[in-house]
Formats: sequence, structure tokens, C-alpha cells
Amino acid sequence: MNKNTLIGILLIGAIFIGYTYYSSNEQKKQQAARLEQLKEQQRLQHEQDSISRANRPDSLITPEETPVVVAPPPVDENLPPALTAAMRNETQLLTLENNRMAITFTNKGGQIYSVQLKNYRTHDSLPVILFNGDNNNFSLNFFTHKNITSSAFYFTPVELPIITQLSETDSVARLTYRLQVADDASIDYTYTLRHNTYCVDLDIRLNGMNSQIPNNVTTVDLNWSTTLLRQEKDYASEANYSTVAFKYPNAGDVDDLGERKDNADKKITTKIEWIAFKQQFFSSILIAPNYSNNASVAYQNSPQDNAGKELMRCTAAMQFPYDGAPQTNIPLQFYFGPNHYKTLQSYGRDFGKLVPLGGWIIRPINRWLIIPTFDLLNGFIRNYGLIILLLTIFIKIILAPFSQKSIVSSAKMKLLKPDIDKINAKYPKQEDAMKKQQEIMALYKKTGVSMMGGCLPMLLQMPILFAMFRFFPASFELRQEGFLWATDFSTYDSIHDLPFSIPMYGDHVSLFALLMALSTFFYSKMMMAQTPQTGQPGMKFMQLYFMPIFLLVLCNNFSSGLSYYYMLSNFITMIQTWIIRKFFIDEKKMLAKMQARAAKPQKKSTFQQRLEKMQRQQQQARKRK
Repeated sequence: MNKNTLIGILLIGAIFIGYTYYSSNEQKKQQAARLEQLKEQQRLQHEQDSISRANRPDSLITPEETPVVVAPPPVDENLPPALTAAMRNETQLLTLENNRMAITFTNKGGQIYSVQLKNYRTHDSLPVILFNGDNNNFSLNFFTHKNITSSAFYFTPVELPIITQLSETDSVARLTYRLQVADDASIDYTYTLRHNTYCVDLDIRLNGMNSQIPNNVTTVDLNWSTTLLRQEKDYASEANYSTVAFKYPNAGDVDDLGERKDNADKKITTKIEWIAFKQQFFSSILIAPNYSNNASVAYQNSPQDNAGKELMRCTAAMQFPYDGAPQTNIPLQFYFGPNHYKTLQSYGRDFGKLVPLGGWIIRPINRWLIIPTFDLLNGFIRNYGLIILLLTIFIKIILAPFSQKSIVSSAKMKLLKPDIDKINAKYPKQEDAMKKQQEIMALYKKTGVSMMGGCLPMLLQMPILFAMFRFFPASFELRQEGFLWATDFSTYDSIHDLPFSIPMYGDHVSLFALLMALSTFFYSKMMMAQTPQTGQPGMKFMQLYFMPIFLLVLCNNFSSGLSYYYMLSNFITMIQTWIIRKFFIDEKKMLAKMQARAAKPQKKSTFQQRLEKMQRQQQQARKRK
């Protein structure tokens, strides 16, 4: 490569970074305009809602939350009169809001009806609603004269919040629903919401229920089931990263039902601290600070043809001790929020382990190297394409010593190419492959070339490659962050949608995956030109053609951020290889050192001496016979 070529590469790089900066500013301006427009629409809607609520007798019910009148169910004569009355009512909804979420409650079952996260949007720019409507069921199950399920009854609000929309100056909003079981027995659900949090507290109180629950009943059951709604563009990817997770008390890790399954279930016979209905980028977590006795969990993915609305059905059942006291409290807490690593970590309880950062080798690399570096760059750079570029350069700098050893080893092997060609010509037959390999190994040893010199540095880099493979699809920061033609780094980029689906490849063309495959091809070709062939044509096909095609098919449906990173990594490695070979390797001096080493008498290792001694003894034994 001459001086003009180098200047051309530098100019192209400068144009690339300049265009990146320009497109980033344009995207930010467009996003800011859309955000201001959305805020204005929300403000106008809020003013209209406030006027409508002020003109209604019950200001707690918003215009869109009109009571739903349902037909009264048949009277169950086995129920206490208070419970019979609680079966006849109308559904009323009440919404509590802070700066992060809006939680709608229903008096039917005294439960959460829906949760909307305010600061996020779905892939098609709709509000992020984790679950909504009657598909959510939260019930306390106990036995009086018969099995009672609390969600079947209408609760009565006995403590209403003064403020339903919290601001920085408002400390707390509290809402209490009561189910009157008998004249002297009731169940209270008290919800407490604070400002600037993704958590809502729930305190369940059983008041005087010892008069209704038989003495031999020692537990009450809590059932929670909901249908999680789809939020992301790629249904398959979102379903693959969604599951039900749970944590045992004082355990060092988080367990789950596994991913990439149509359905799964598990019975847990020990105490449980929390259960999470986890989506790719959002989670709904039920926390039991005093732990449950045991639990059972399950999920079932919705069919892909029904994926326009529903993602998966999750269920959890927890059992809590009941000692027959006049008043029993069951403190609970919900987390409804993003799977953002630092946000989850801030709430403790090992929530951060819900983010799939890899196993015991890969996870520490992501936690202590990749995420801190990414956050540092994100602190002063808003263009994620540029952040990934700088992150790739940073990683390459860290791995530079290993890369240099690999490049030097390749250079030494290139210098031995004439000698290896002679050995290949000396043993043209396939049955002499072992002799040929032994002679090549002897040549490497005599000249001081280590076969592991090229392989070991590459092997040491593999954990970081796998760490990036886990980081990009799980990184909440990359969600809906675009660059060039890619609109969302967390999912695949598509420059053309196919009218059909190719098995394993998909129904679209990912340009970043294509560029990554091409960069792999050119990198392999560059390395093969610098490494002598040992008479194995199959290896040439594998490296030069099979691997790029395999990666193209594999990465077409992967995160575009991941394909972009691998593409950058290949290009930077090629530039790094050229620079090291051009300016840091003198082939004449290297060859002279190798020839001088080969001319010296070779000292045999202890193992080789013992091996030759055993061979001589065996030959002498055969002669005696």
C-alpha cells in the first residue's frame, strides 16, 4: 500500500466520521421536534381530561375510564352475605401516575388493570403498555366455607389518593381497596406509589379473617397471571429473550425457565424472593420481601401469527404462611420498568442479573469492561454508531499485544513458505500426510516458530467476542437507536424485504450482516495470503467461503449493532495487520534470526530424550527375538 492509498483511506475515514456527526445532529433535531409535538398533544389532552373530571361527580374516573356495567352474577347461597353483595357492582378504573409510569387500578379484584411506561415507545411509536385489561389476573385464594378467589369480587375503595398525578413536590399517593368478607372480617389491598420510581408497594392485610378461615388452614395462595404485550419489531427475537425468572433468598444467581421455548413450567418447593415476567427489554417483577413458602411458574408464547398484540402468557403462584392471627400482613412490591442494567442494579435484589450478559466467564467482561466503557462514551457522545466505533477501537487497543503476537507468528510462517512448499512436493501422496506433518512441525521447532503463536492470541480474544455477542442484543441503550440505514441497533436492519422467507436466512436483507460477511471474506483472504498452506484445500474453502456465508446467514436476523461491531472489528484488524507488518516487522532481519536459530544444534527436551530411549529399547528387544 503506497502513500496515496493511505491518504485515501484516511480521507474516507474522515468523511465517514463527518457524515456520522451530521446525520446524528439531524436525527436529534427530528426526534426533538417529534417529542415536543407529542408533549403538546399530551398537554392538551390532559387539560381536556382535567376539565371533564371537574364536571363529574366522581372526579376519580377519567372520561376514557367510563364504568363498565356488567350483568349481576347468580347468587351463591354458600357465600357469606357480604361476599354475595361484593359480586354485584360495576367496574371502575382509577389511574395513579408519577414521572415514569401510569398504573391503572380496577375495583374488580382490587388489582392492577394496566401499566404504561411513559418514557418509552413501541417499535411503531405507540405507548409501552406492559399488560392491559382483563387478561391480567391477580388474586388471593383462601378457604372459608368454600374456596374463595378474590379477583371474582368487587372491592370498595376506602382510602383514595388526594393527588393522582405525582410531581417532585408530592411525596406519595396511596390507594386502599377493601373486600368485606363478613361483618367482622375483611381484606385490604393498599397500594403506595412514590415519585421517580418504577416500583409500587402493595400491602395485603387480612383483618379478622380468623373468624372465617378454619383453624387447620395454614397458608393462603397468591396467583398472578398476565398476557405480556409485544413491544419490539422482531417477534422472534423478543420471544427468544423473554421468559419467567425467579430468585431464591440469599442465592447468588437468578434462575429462569429458559428462553427460546414455546412453553415451560416449573414447581418450586423452596422459598422465593421474587418472580419476574421478563420481556426482551422490560420486566414486571413481583417481590415478596418476607419470602413465599413455595411457588410454581409457567409461560406460553403466543403464536407468531397472533404476535401483533400478544407476546406470551405468564403465570405464577406463590404460597404464604397463615397463622390464624386477628390481623395478618403480607407485604409485596411490584417493579414495572426497563431491563436497563444500571436501573435494575439500583433497586438491589440482584435485579441486574435479569439482563443476559453471559455466563461466569463472559458476564464479568460485560459488567466490568464493556458496560463501563459504553457508559463512559455515552456520557458525551449521543451517536451510537460512533460510540460502537470508539468501543471497537478501545477493545482493539486492549487486545493489541495478543494481535501483534499473532501477526508476528503469521509473518514467520510466511517466510517458511518456500521450505514448506518443498516438503509438500516431497510428500505428494495422501498416505504420507503424517510424515509431511511431522517434518513441517520439525521445521517450525528448528526455526523457533510456535504453532500456538497464532492460535493462542486468537483464543484469548474469544471471550470478548462472545461478550459482545451477548451485550448487543441485551443492551437497552441500543433500543430504537438508529445509525445510517439502521433504525434500531437492537434488532436487524433491512434494506429490502423479500416476498418470501428463506429457511434460516429470513425474509429480509440485512446490509450490515452482508458487509460483515464481506469483511470476513477479505480478512480471511488477507490472512491466507500471509500464511503458507500445508496441503489442506478443505481448510481454504472453510475459511474463505464457508465462514463468510455461514456468518451472513447467521447474522441476518441478529442485532444490527452486533453485525456493525463485527464488521468494524474486521476492518480495524486488517488495518492493524497492515500497519504492524509495514512498520514493525523487518522480514530480512526476522529471516536471518530464524536461519541462525536453525543452524544451532537443537537441544532435545527431556520428554524427547525419554521417548527416543524407549524406542531404542524396543528396537533392541525386537532384535533379540
